[in-house]
Order: sequence, then structure tokens, then C-alpha cells
Amino acid sequence: MTQDTAPRRRRADARRNVDALLEAARTVFDTSGVDAPAKQITDLAGVGVGTLYRHFPQRSDLVKAVVESGIDAVAEAGPALAAEFEPAEALTRWIDRYTELLGTKRGLASALHSGDPAFAGLPDYFMQRLGPTLSALLDAAAAEGAIRGDIDAEDLLYAVAQLCRPAPGRGPEHSRRIVGVLVDGLRREGGQGRA
Repeated sequence: MTQDTAPRRRRADARRNVDALLEAARTVFDTSGVDAPAKQITDLAGVGVGTLYRHFPQRSDLVKAVVESGIDAVAEAGPALAAEFEPAEALTRWIDRYTELLGTKRGLASALHSGDPAFAGLPDYFMQRLGPTLSALLDAAAAEGAIRGDIDAEDLLYAVAQLCRPAPGRGPEHSRRIVGVLVDGLRREGGQGRA
């Protein structure tokens, strides 16, 4: 083995470990919440606890990475949906993915609002990644006349986020249903509606 291949292999192994940890953390956070034991995450990822702490020294580092990867996945879904579906359908499907991101992470909202400085940059990251994607989808659907044209991406992102806040005794399906009502309100019936 040459010196050139050893560092690349370590980087590839490290990347695989990080990817496995993020995927495991997403799954564990969805089922057990963000305060689940580290061992539960590492067992699912197939790595040791030391590997977890080498890449994510604090719990907040892991939570932040999971949130960012979820935001990235939703942002990246926009162009693919726009290429596959008519504008209104692409917008609806994208909002469904965004709703799922917000509604399935147990304990995530309280962790993000804990005052931990590790999360300070997430609102800006959130808006920088999701705002342009949603703007493009809204513009396309409005240009087609399928939705009203008086809502911008930032307003809609915040509106959906508010509707996805946990309601006592209600699960993620409640959020999806309520967001569906909002999406219905965006639509123009027969090309008419408030603009």
C-alpha cells in the first residue's frame, strides 16, 4: 500500500462511519427521541461509541448534523420533483417532505430551542437551503395559475413549521392533515382565487 492510498482509505472509512452514524441517529431520533442513549445509535450504525464521539464530540453536534442532512435532503428534492411532476403537484409533494422533516423528530424542537450555541446557525442554514427551493416551486405553480401568488417562501416555511409543532395527544399524522388544509388554501379553483 502506498502512502497515497492509506489516507484516502481512512477518509473513505471515516465518511462511511459518519454516514452510518447519521442514518442510525435519524432512525433512533425518529423512534426514541434525541435523548436516546449513544449506544443505541452506535449499535445500529455498527460502530463503536468511540467512533461516535470522535466525529460528534457533543450530542448537540450529532443533532445538528442530523438536522442539516435532513434539510439538505428536502432542499435537494425540489429540483427532482419539479422535473418529474406538474408545478402544483411538485409543490405539494415537496411540502409533504418538509412536513415529514419537521414532524417526525421526537424532541427535536425542544433540543433546537434549548439555547445551546451549537444550534445558533441552524435558522439561517434552514432558510438558505430551503428558501430558494421553495421559491422556485412556488413561482412555477403561480406562473401556471395553480396557486395564489401572494405568499412567499419564508412565510410558507414558517407557517408549515408552526403547524407541525406537537399538539398534545396528537402524532405526526395530525400535522400532515393540518398542513394539507393550508396547502388546499394555496390552490386556485378554476384559475380563480385571491392573488
